[in-house]
Amino acid sequence: MEKTETRKLAEEYMLLGGTRQVMIDDNKTFVRQYDGEPEEAERFWQEKIEVLEKSRRDDVEFFLPSVNSDEEN
Repeated sequence: MEKTETRKLAEEYMLLGGTRQVMIDDNKTFVRQYDGEPEEAERFWQEKIEVLEKSRRDDVEFFLPSVNSDEEN
């Protein structure tokens, strides 16, 4: 299965050490950040993800690790 552009953005952010997590409630996404992250990941978020239209940013956020997940990354 081919990965979407938004999934690729989320994965690249994570590879840079990004620490944001998503909480999904009633099909709405809420991003939480409990830990600091490398400067490179922060810059990537600001330059590549934060600037997206809300609907596309929501799509990226969907692929972040879930706050409610039992799995450790």
